[in-house]
Formats: sequence, C-alpha cells, structure tokens
Amino acid sequence: MMRLSDFDYDLPEELIAQEPPPERDGARMLVVHRATGRWEDRMFRDLPEYLAAGDCLVLNDSRVLPSRLFGTREGGDAEVMLLEPLSADAREWRALVRPGRKLRIGATVRFDDRFSAEVLAVGERGERTVRLIGDDDVYAAIERLGHMPLPPYIKRQDRIEDRERYQTVFARERGSVAAPTAGLHFTDKMLERCESAGAVVARVTLHVGLGTFQPMDREDFENHQLHYERYSIGAEAWRAIEGAKRVVAVGTTSVRTIEAAMATGARAGVTNLFIHPSEGGGEFRRVGAMLTNFHLPRTSLLLLVSALAGADLAMAAYRHAVAERYRFFSYGDCMLIV
Repeated sequence: MMRLSDFDYDLPEELIAQEPPPERDGARMLVVHRATGRWEDRMFRDLPEYLAAGDCLVLNDSRVLPSRLFGTREGGDAEVMLLEPLSADAREWRALVRPGRKLRIGATVRFDDRFSAEVLAVGERGERTVRLIGDDDVYAAIERLGHMPLPPYIKRQDRIEDRERYQTVFARERGSVAAPTAGLHFTDKMLERCESAGAVVARVTLHVGLGTFQPMDREDFENHQLHYERYSIGAEAWRAIEGAKRVVAVGTTSVRTIEAAMATGARAGVTNLFIHPSEGGGEFRRVGAMLTNFHLPRTSLLLLVSALAGADLAMAAYRHAVAERYRFFSYGDCMLIV
C-alpha cells in the first residue's frame, strides 16, 4: 500500500522560484517518457516537437481575481481574501480574513472611502461570509483595489507586473484564486506553433480554489476529500476532446476538468475529483499526456502527476529535477509527461 510519505522529497529553498522567468516561454522543461521510463532535459520552447496531428491541447482559461483586499478595521489593519461569490450580484462572498479573532460577525473592513466589507457569518473552518458594500460595479472595485494572490512560498509582496505574469495570456473567465500555472508559459506565438504542429487547441474552465492546495496529513490518503471547484466545457471544446487521438492537458486543473466530465457526463458543474496512484485510483478516461509545473511534496497535485507518470518514475524525475536545479512551483519550470 502506498503512503503519503512516499510522495515527499527534499527541496532546497533556493530552488523555489520567487520571480517568473524573464520571458514567458523561457522555462526549462523536463520531458518524462512513460513507455521507456526515461526523461530528457529540454526547454519549454521545444513543446511543439512533442505534438502531432490528432492531438488536442487543452488549456484552462480561468482568470485569476486580484482577490486580496487590504483595509482597516476598528483598531487596526485587516485583510479580506475573496474565495468565491455566493450571490448572483457578487455582493456576498466566501472569504478568509485576518486577523480572524478580531473580525467577528458585524465587523467591517474599509478598503477606501467607496468600498468596504461586512462580516455576515463565520464558517466551521474559520472562513467568513462577507457582504461587499459600496461601488456599483463590484468587480471593477476588486480590480481597482485588489492584489494578486501569490502563493505563500513566494516570499515577497505582489507587484504591478504580477497582474500580467500571474495570469495566462488566454485567461478569460474570472473566478480563480490561484493561477493554473502550467499555462503561464504560453505566449500567443507558442499557441500558434502548437497548432502548426497539428494540435487542436481547446479551452475549458476550472476555477482554482484554495482547496486544490490544501495540505494532506493522512498517510492512508485514499479517502482524502478535496474541496469542490466549479468547471465548464463548451460544446466545441468537448467535440475536440472527444475526437482527439490524444488529449494533452495543460495543468492538473485541465486534467481534473476533463476527467470529471468523462466520469459524470456533465460538461458543467462542480467537482472534487481526487486522482491518485494507489489501487482504485489513477484511471484516466481521456487524458493521455500532461504539461505541468513542479508541485509541493505530499499534495494532491503531486499525487495526480504520479498517477499519470507512475509513482516511481515521477518521484525519480523529481529527484533529478532537484539535482539539476530546476526552478520549482508557480513561477518555476515545467514537466511534460508523454
């Protein structure tokens, strides 16, 4: 039986990328060949060499909200991180707040003289339901005042350039609180090169929630429960996915979107699909290859990668990436599993 500790690895802190590469498509790419159990060190710009006619390259077009709002409360500073809207008019949201002990029901956080949030309820896990008050256009206010939700392993404040670089060039449907990071490497020119290689490009949407990155603490991980995330696949994209000889998913979120739709037959809804490499897990109905960034140890994301590549091969490739000093996580290098 596999244990969660089987998916741990040592990572020097200096290999955690704090900045994006100077050019979007300038990352290194570790290509892992499942059939032969080998890998090769390449560059992301080489991706079209691994695509051919009959391939469908699937992108997650979810757009990251600048969801971190900083303001003041009675007695000091405060932060509200918006997670997902709970009302059709986007006035009520599920959110995380700081400082939690000071922001109880009825507390107000003021972001500027036009926009504020009132705490309506406290959830079982400490999350809040908040009502946004002020500006007529809620999303315009969020765009005006919000900060990009860079992950905590990036040890710096977000900057104006993160508005562009922590967002894919094909982002369209707003709703994520973290970027689908494998897509960050693409430029419009790279997408054109992929199509010239014969691949059809299809776009799906899965709004990335914090639950995707929640820590796992059970060694017997099979019963781990992911949070639900919203997804949708348009009719044209669905036809391309169904008709492809091989589906090449860009990122774990695209994998989960495709596999959730295949499992349920629903092209839109919510999913907490947990794909892992142990007995009864790791079955891929449609995805045949994946481009992905490197993931934190002991996470559901690494387990999904291991399910596709094979646990032993995936972890050996990760150890190679560490030894060769690849850059890790959101702004880091990538891995292509074929």
